[in-house]
Amino acid sequence: MNLLATETTLTDSASRLRMAIVRTARRLRQEAFEAGVDLSPSTVAALASVERHGPLTPSELAAIERVKRPTATRTLRVLCDEGMVERTPDPADGRSALVSVTPAGRGRLRRLRGRKNAYLARRMRDLPQEDVATLERAAAILEGILEGERGVTS
Repeated sequence: MNLLATETTLTDSASRLRMAIVRTARRLRQEAFEAGVDLSPSTVAALASVERHGPLTPSELAAIERVKRPTATRTLRVLCDEGMVERTPDPADGRSALVSVTPAGRGRLRRLRGRKNAYLARRMRDLPQEDVATLERAAAILEGILEGERGVTS
C-alpha cells in the first residue's frame, strides 16, 4: 500500500472513530441529564480533574482542562457555590488558593459515573467476550493517546 493510500485509510478510520466517540459521548451526557445532573459537561469534567489531580490551583486546573484561567475560575466558582469543591489558601503562594473536592462533589461524581457505567455495561452485556476485550484494548489505546497530549500545549 502506498503512502497516500495509507493516509487515506488512516483519515477514514479516524473519521469513523471520531463519530463513534462523539455519539457515545453525547449519549453519556444524555444519561447525566436524565439523572438530573444540573452541571454542564465542562463543569463535570473540571470537577473530575480536581478530584483526580487535586488539590490544585486554578491555573493548574486551566492547564489540565486546556482553558484560559478566567474560564477555570468561573467554573470553580460554580462548583464552589454548589458545594462540590472547597478553596483553601495556597501555602506556597498567599495570593492563590488550592481547590479540592468535597465529599458532596465525590458523591456527585460517583453517582454520575455509576449511571454512565451502567449504561455502557448494559450495552456491552450481550457482546461476545472477544468484542469486550477489543473495547478494553481500544480504551487503553485512547487513554495512551490522550496522556501523550498532556505535555503538549496549543
